[in-house]
Amino acid sequence: MRLEEELKQRKPFSNEREKLVVNSIYTGLWLNSLLIDKLKKFNLNDQHYNILRILRGRYPEHALTMEIKEVLLNKRGDLTRQLEKLVKLELIRREVNPSNKTQIFSFITQKGLDTLDEIHEIHDYSVVYNNVSKEEAELANEILDKLRG
Repeated sequence: MRLEEELKQRKPFSNEREKLVVNSIYTGLWLNSLLIDKLKKFNLNDQHYNILRILRGRYPEHALTMEIKEVLLNKRGDLTRQLEKLVKLELIRREVNPSNKTQIFSFITQKGLDTLDEIHEIHDYSVVYNNVSKEEAELANEILDKLRG
């Protein structure tokens, strides 16, 4: 569906670049809402999911809290609180660095890895992207990269 129809817009955008910005934001939020709906079953939010994916990328190694914060897609909220919830759910474990007590290592657990696998089974973005060709995806990625400078 066209953006104007989705937004029930009465006046046209002033130009295509303005429409691109609004369309990018709208589509990103729409995609995120699809994910959030699936994560509710696991008592997780999108930030928890992002943290688990970061730690899976480091597996079997650890990540420091500051390293996680640097690459989080959404930097809202208190990261320590988010990590502690994942510890309570037994999806990650945290250990103090024995040689530097100010550093805390975070590791994904087997339960965390299994949970990510289960999430991916029920949340398949490929269904959304099936109507986009490889070439169109490459062009869209180039444009989005260009927007961020």
